[in-house]
Amino acid sequence: MVDGIELALKQAGGKAGDITVNYTSLDDSTAQAGTWTPEATQANARRVAGDDQAVAYIGEFNSGASAVSIPILNEVPIAQISPANTAVGLTSDEPGADKGEPDKYYPTGERHYLRIVPKDTIQGAALATVMKEDGCTTVYILNDKEVYGAGLARNIESAAQAQNLEVAGNEGIDPKAPNFRSQAQTIADAGADCFVFSGITANGAVQLYKDVSAAVPDAKLYGPDGVAESGFADPAEGGIPADVAAKTKVTVATLSPDQYPEEGQKFFTDFEAEYGEPNPDPYAIYGYEAMKLVLDTCEQLGPDCTDRQAMIDALFNTKGRESVLGTYDIDENGDTTLTDYGVYTIEGGELQFDKTVQAQTG
Repeated sequence: MVDGIELALKQAGGKAGDITVNYTSLDDSTAQAGTWTPEATQANARRVAGDDQAVAYIGEFNSGASAVSIPILNEVPIAQISPANTAVGLTSDEPGADKGEPDKYYPTGERHYLRIVPKDTIQGAALATVMKEDGCTTVYILNDKEVYGAGLARNIESAAQAQNLEVAGNEGIDPKAPNFRSQAQTIADAGADCFVFSGITANGAVQLYKDVSAAVPDAKLYGPDGVAESGFADPAEGGIPADVAAKTKVTVATLSPDQYPEEGQKFFTDFEAEYGEPNPDPYAIYGYEAMKLVLDTCEQLGPDCTDRQAMIDALFNTKGRESVLGTYDIDENGDTTLTDYGVYTIEGGELQFDKTVQAQTG
């Protein structure tokens, strides 16, 4: 994702019109935790909130981290654009949101946060649609209890029921557990023929899929965008083994390069030329578009680019934007009008585009 952000800035020559733009990547993880932490996220957001030169904050990668940073940046306010967050409750109180969401994230009562990736009402429906198409009858859901995972699990459950799939369970796991054999046995005992994990790779995903595959060898396995990365797909990076990968499908809001507009197809060519990677993780293109959106908005504002409220207002006024992702608007909640999800299989340790799914919400 950061590579995509940096590529967009490099192509623009580090400028938005006449204004020089610098980008600083802030890590919200710690080596000890191996994933994002509230403390690191808080420190990053406070650093940006106190920086007079800061005009935009691209992030977070994880929805749970945005639940920490949004209220801090809302007080400034400073424009926040996420290339990756899908948790419903960050922007609306639609199904999947938790009590008090989204209002609790916006202490000023005004919005400053938007995202360019579709929210989980759509992803939940996409996963249910794929499972139905694949002949699933009984689905078991486990989630990692985070803002993203728990919320998406609610979306998957309601979407699956709407498509007449039996949901045998929807439970949280302890991400730090050494193994998940007991939960895997519960899934086997429930007679589930399909399993979906609603969570992120860092929260025990690889071990979980291995344990479920061993306990229910014939089950079809599914995952969301939270595991759509090489750390889950590639055994060389600690990901799931090939025999488990062969049963697994992942949904993520990116498509095959040839299904993007011309500008999107060019992104993949440019990315490979810059980094030597022909098949980047799906969120590279979202990182690229997040930075492009900031740069284009800044150029449009001219000298007012440094006016933080003007930047927020202009971003929320994004309409008919022709981008690498396709044409989209940003609505009053800060959500994108893009809705297509891609279904990916895993081959040779890499996510391989399978098809586009039009989510059936009923």
